[in-house]
Formats: sequence, structure tokens, C-alpha cells
Amino acid sequence: MIIPKEFDQIRPWEPEDLPEVYDRLLANEQFLHVIAYLYPKVPLEFIADKLRKCKTNLNFQLEFVYPFLKDLMSKASLGLESNFEALDNTRNYTFISNHRDIVLDSALLDVSMVDAGFKTTCEIAIGDNLLSLPWVKDLVRVNKAFIVERSLSMRQMLLSSKRLGEYMHFAIQQKKENIWIAQREGRAKDSNDRTQESILKMMAMGGEGSVIDRLVALHLVPTSISYEYDPCDFLKAKEFQLKRDVEGWKKSPMDDVISMQTGIFGYKGHVYYHTGACLDEWLRSLPADIAKTDLYATITDHIDHDIYMNYRLYPGNYVALDELNGTNDFASYYTSDEKAVFDKYLDKQLEKIDLENKDIPFLRNCMLTMYANPVINQQKVK
Repeated sequence: MIIPKEFDQIRPWEPEDLPEVYDRLLANEQFLHVIAYLYPKVPLEFIADKLRKCKTNLNFQLEFVYPFLKDLMSKASLGLESNFEALDNTRNYTFISNHRDIVLDSALLDVSMVDAGFKTTCEIAIGDNLLSLPWVKDLVRVNKAFIVERSLSMRQMLLSSKRLGEYMHFAIQQKKENIWIAQREGRAKDSNDRTQESILKMMAMGGEGSVIDRLVALHLVPTSISYEYDPCDFLKAKEFQLKRDVEGWKKSPMDDVISMQTGIFGYKGHVYYHTGACLDEWLRSLPADIAKTDLYATITDHIDHDIYMNYRLYPGNYVALDELNGTNDFASYYTSDEKAVFDKYLDKQLEKIDLENKDIPFLRNCMLTMYANPVINQQKVK
């Protein structure tokens, strides 16, 4: 397949790129350190040979990423479950989901899709702010990631968004790939998940016809991700206090690295993925004369509704909301033992926060809010 040159800067690596990319990775000391950490008893020659035998990105994922994640989830979770009943696994889709974990949200969707018998995994939208190291950029592009460029001027951002929208249409229509994209830029630190209209506007910059035609062409699927425990909850709470107390505070690239590492290896409890129905039919049912401003708001509301309805809520979510409100309104959803377990978990996470002027009541409130918001949002749409 001939891929337009305009996508070269942002697209995943294609099979013809892989031999050269593998050589670059295997010559990189940092990459080799990571390999030695992940496979301490396996000779490098064996890894290199296995890597070079992966002729496609999907080969690479099935040989390296899938078994790694299966092993990881057996150690760092109580299991990964998914529900794709609303979809046809012979078709391809754009999965638009809430965003909890920098790395695992898309990675575990891929695992779930393999287990559910999909023909292929997802191409993954990832911000270039996470890709400051060239070898990391190479690796994620081998793993089917395409690049969302950030920190651009207004004019550059417009051109970049147009190219991104056009690439997504190319990936769905021509390459017959699936796509994963978060419903907003960056994670919702307080778990109050809201779809940003700008994401849909970017998608509608590609394709042909009306805005509805262009969005239908991407086969959008609202996807709910529910982690029982968020390993990064204490880091997110720490960020809230730093933003409150330090004027102009911003995360460093090292903060993102720590979040990625913590999110991958930290304990997650139960993890659940649930896809709603593809929006094609619903989008076509919208009035043809609906104003653009109303159209985007209507679609984002519908995506949010589907995501909220398909959350799997855990005892800790209900405990958090009751403790936040100082009530027992949801006491029927948890036992006293489950409440004790959740409170003990929160105390343990709070201990990990290393701040000089540590404001425990504020930090605890932040963490309770993270776990309570999915209940609040689901209750709203119910």
C-alpha cells in the first residue's frame, strides 16, 4: 500500500520500515537496559533474533507486547474483563474512551481485542510530549502508535490537526485498521470524564461530505474503561496540591515517566472494558439542518452518556462518594469490610505522597473525588 508522504512524520512504522528501526533500537543503550530489566535471564541474541523475525507491527505485538501484558496483569491486577457484545469483530472501528492510564488504556484494549477475536489491534493516538527520547518514539511507532503533535503555534496546530484527521480516515478506510483515541487531551485527573469537542472537530477535518458523513466514516465507538484502583491516584492528588500551592507549576517530562512506570506496574484490582454500539446509525438519525455548534455538543453528550452507562463501578467508588458527602446513601453497595479495605488502601496511597507541606485533608478529598466521580456521572445519566 502506498502511504502519502504527508503522513510520514506521524504514522506508525510500516513493515518496510521495521528492519532499520530494529537496528536502531538494538544499538541504543537505554533500550538494551530496558530489555535486560524485562527479560533478565534471556540472552540479548535471542531477543534480537525474535525481534527481527517480526515482519509486521501486529507480529511484534503478539510476540512481545501481548505476553508481557498478560503476565503483568496476572501480577498487578485481579483480572482483565471486557464486553464487545455490541460490535462485529470482523469490522474496524475508532474506539473513543475515557482516559485513566497513559500507557495501559490502549494497550489493554489491544489485549482484549485479541482475546475477543478481532482481526487486528488498534493504531494508537499518542501525544509527542511523551516521546522526548528518540528510541521511545521508535518503539511506540513499532507498536502501532501515530503521533499527536502538541506545543505548536495556532497556525501549525490547525495544519497538524487537519493532517491528523486525514490520517485517521486513511487508517480506517484504506488500511482497514482500528484506532484508539482518548476522549480528551491528557487524562481526566479527577476522573470526571468529558469528551472534548475539539477531538471531534479534528476528526471531521478529514474525509468527505458533511460533518456527519465524516464522523460516520470513522465508525466511532464510545468505550468505557473501569479500573478498581488507579495506581497513579496519589500522583494525581499530589499534582492538585502543587497546582494549588505553586504558581505556574507544570509537570516535567520526568513526571510523565514516573506516571507511566507507576501506572504500568502498580496494583489495579479489577479492570473492565465495555464498548457501546457503533455510532454510525445514531449519527445518521440526527437532523440534517442541525447547527454545527449544537451538533458537536449533541455528539459529545451522547458519547459521555454511553461511557458513563457502561462503567463498572466497584465498592470503593460508592464508599468514596459517601465519605465525600458525609452520608450513607450508597451503603447498600458495599460491606463494612469493603469500606475498611478501601480506607486502608487510601491511607497507604496517601503515605506515598512526598510533599513538604502535605495537606492530608485536601489530598484525601482529591482522591475521594477521583473514585466518586464515575458514580456521580453514572447516576446523572441513569
